Amino acid sequence: MSFLQLDTIKKTYGDVSVIKGVSFAAAKGEFVVFVGPSGCGKSTLLRMIAGLEDVTEGHLYIDGKDVTYEEPAKRELSMVFQSYALYPHMSVFENMAFGLRMAKVPEAEIKTRVTEAARILHLEPLLDRKPRALSGGQRQRVAIGRSIVRHPKIFLFDEPLSNLDAELRTQMRVEIAKLHRDLGTTMVYVTHDQVEAMTLADRIVVLRAGLVEQIGTPTELYDRPANTFVAGFIGSPKMNFIKASVTGVGSGSLTLANPSFVGGTLSVETVSTGRVKAGDTVIVGLRPEHLELNAAQPLLSLTLDFAENLGGATQLYSRSEGDIVAIVVHGRPDVKPGDTLRVGIEGRHIYLFDANGLAL
Repeated sequence: MSFLQLDTIKKTYGDVSVIKGVSFAAAKGEFVVFVGPSGCGKSTLLRMIAGLEDVTEGHLYIDGKDVTYEEPAKRELSMVFQSYALYPHMSVFENMAFGLRMAKVPEAEIKTRVTEAARILHLEPLLDRKPRALSGGQRQRVAIGRSIVRHPKIFLFDEPLSNLDAELRTQMRVEIAKLHRDLGTTMVYVTHDQVEAMTLADRIVVLRAGLVEQIGTPTELYDRPANTFVAGFIGSPKMNFIKASVTGVGSGSLTLANPSFVGGTLSVETVSTGRVKAGDTVIVGLRPEHLELNAAQPLLSLTLDFAENLGGATQLYSRSEGDIVAIVVHGRPDVKPGDTLRVGIEGRHIYLFDANGLAL
C-alpha cells in the first residue's frame, strides 16, 4: 500500500479553485518533488499534506490512515520552510531542541536526538552559536536539523533553497540528497527550479494551474514528455519548439514543411500518424543539447542572433519563423551574429506534438 496517498484532492477559496483534483501516491522512503511555475498550487498542496490548509474535497492518507481532517501535530510530519525561522536569541542546540521540549520529551533523549542530527548535518562545532553567527547554508542546515530530531514519518520541504546563492544551492542539494539516502525517510519537496527537481527526485509531479500534467522519474519526463508544457519545463535550456505544416502522412512517418528546414521539408518517423492529416499544424521539439553545429546532414538553416559564452560551453540563439531556437555547443565556436548556422540532430531526438501540445 502507498505510504502517502492523495485521492482527488481539491482546494477552493470562495469561488477560486486552486487545486482541481490531484491524485498521487508515494512509496515509503521515496523522494517526490512537486515542480511547476509560480502559482501552480504546489506549495498549497504541500501545506494540505501538512494540515496547514484545509482540504475542500478528496482524501489524504499517510501510512494507511485517513488524515484528511487530522490536526497537523498528529500527522507525524515535519516541514522545512523557505524562511529559516530560527529563534535569534537561542543557540543552534536550543533551536533544534525547542520543539522537543514543547512536546515534553525527556532531557536525556533531547540531547541524544540533537547530537545525532548535528552529526548527520555536520553542525557539531556550531551547537553553541547563535543564528547571527551562521552562514545562510548553516542556518538552513539548522532548520533541517530541527525537523530531523522529531523523527517524522515524512519530511516536507517548501522551496528550502530559494534564499541561498547559486554555490550554496548546489552544496545544499548534495546535503539533502545525502540526508535522504542516510535516513531513508519519505520526502516531499516543492520547488520551481527544475534542476533541483531533476537532481533530487525519485519521481517528479509536474503541476500547472492546480492540475497534474505528468508524473514520472526525471528520465521519463526528460525522454518522454506528455506535452509541450512538460517538455519545455524539464530541461535547461528549455526545449526548442518549431511549428510545421504536415504535407504528407505515410506508414509510420510524417513529412513536415517549414522554411527553416534545409530543403524546406523534413521526414520524421512516428507511430502516431493516425492522429494527424495533411494540412494540420504540428510542433517539432528539439532539445538544445541534442543539436549539432555544422552537421554533415543538417536539419535546420538558421541565422545567429546572439552567442552566450559560458566558458566551457556556448549557447547560440537564433530564430525560426519567429520561434527562438537555442543551441548548446561545447567549447567556443568561431561564429558571430548574422552568420548562417547549419544545424543537425539525430532522428531519435526529434519530438513531435500536435497543435494542442500533446505528444504524438
